Amino acid sequence: MSEDISYLGVMSRKNEIMKNAVGIDYEKFESGSIAFDYEKMMRETGYTLDEMQKIQRDVSVGNTPIIELKNLTKLARRLSPKGKGARIFIKDEASNPSGSFKARRAANAVYHAKKLGYKGVIAATSGNYGAAVASQAAMHGLKCIIVQECYDSKGKGQPEIIEKARKCESYGAEVVQLTVGPELFYIFLRLLEETGYFNASLYTPFGIAGVEVLGYEIAMQFREKEGRDPDVVVCTNAGGGNLTGTARGLIKAGAINTKVVGASVNLKGLHMASDIQFNKKSFTTGHTGFGIPFCTWPDRSDVPRSAARPLRYMDRYVTVNQGEVFYITEALAQLEGLERGPAGNTSLAAGFALAQELDENKIIVVQETEYTGAGKHIQPQLTFARENGIEIKFGNPEDEIPGKNIILPEHPSLIKARDIDLNNIKKSYIKNCVEKTKVTNINYEDLEFLIKDTKSNEEFVKEVLNDLNVKYVQQNLGV
Repeated sequence: MSEDISYLGVMSRKNEIMKNAVGIDYEKFESGSIAFDYEKMMRETGYTLDEMQKIQRDVSVGNTPIIELKNLTKLARRLSPKGKGARIFIKDEASNPSGSFKARRAANAVYHAKKLGYKGVIAATSGNYGAAVASQAAMHGLKCIIVQECYDSKGKGQPEIIEKARKCESYGAEVVQLTVGPELFYIFLRLLEETGYFNASLYTPFGIAGVEVLGYEIAMQFREKEGRDPDVVVCTNAGGGNLTGTARGLIKAGAINTKVVGASVNLKGLHMASDIQFNKKSFTTGHTGFGIPFCTWPDRSDVPRSAARPLRYMDRYVTVNQGEVFYITEALAQLEGLERGPAGNTSLAAGFALAQELDENKIIVVQETEYTGAGKHIQPQLTFARENGIEIKFGNPEDEIPGKNIILPEHPSLIKARDIDLNNIKKSYIKNCVEKTKVTNINYEDLEFLIKDTKSNEEFVKEVLNDLNVKYVQQNLGV
């Protein structure tokens, strides 16, 4: 009998489909309540850090250069109080084969797919990850399908996403392009079931472990270059895997005093699944439309339990505005001679502002760059924005309203990093945990999990739970 391919029929089989497509039985990590064994799940990668480094090295991924941005540092110091203005560095991930740090996630995922005997890989992504998976699949001789959310209902596609489709196809991948809406996950599940291909998800332990090598490299390179660990690492934050993997790699290197800062573009007020608002945004990733929801509920991803859990590792979370990122992209090109894609410069815009808070002897690292060209360049992106009714002007970025205008700062002193209240996000996450599991009381295991998953303490978690009328029941372990 043929399977029911209706929307409800396919969605009812999603757990089974995912299990077959990833090769992980997520149920064995579950406790039956809020908690699950995160570290045990991460060990399911089956690879040591040395093995992951070798996997990446064999496909020319990783070992990317650290570049000091001396001219941007000078500019930051001119704008800083006396004695302030940390040295700014970038980890130039654009030198990876597919042009972004996503090659690290893809290298591990595609290697694992081939090891398990899958004939092909599928990824649902409109960003750099699609190109990374397609590139790695080509190297390993596997088939590849990339599913993109690309167009609004009028058939108008964002230039950056269309550029990514071109890049994926250049590596031999088949690209399935869809309009914005709930059909993305449905089509993705159908393709996984019909082809029997591996789900090269962004959110599996394999993908996150690949980024651990990036964090480890940062620590090792700075010890060799500067004789010490960096003080701050700024990571562009969307689904959380970038920050999670980098932070875990820093910890594995012993860089436990390095602060990890997440940075997202402020797209407040724009709904990511809205057909009307789809083309009103100029950033398809690294923005609050992903960053906030995935912080407050990481398990909204395409696997039962996401390995990307940014609240476990984030010391601070800041936003920058669209115009500020476009401005810093031009500054990077004209002051440092490095032309890189705007989305990857989200963390650079934040890092430029944060450097002005730190002493001159401190080191701040912008954790990644990405390639640019064609639709990814700022010129086609700004032209597309104007065509969609977005006003573009110079002024004060504080006046920018996402979906209405893009304000390029009339002076670099106007570039700011705006703090998001992490405690509020942590409270929202705990609330989601309670609502999703429908618990009325928790045990010690749940309490410990929530403390770790929010990088907080017992007092904080208990206070939030008390506000939600959830009781902590201390277990009687007996004799």
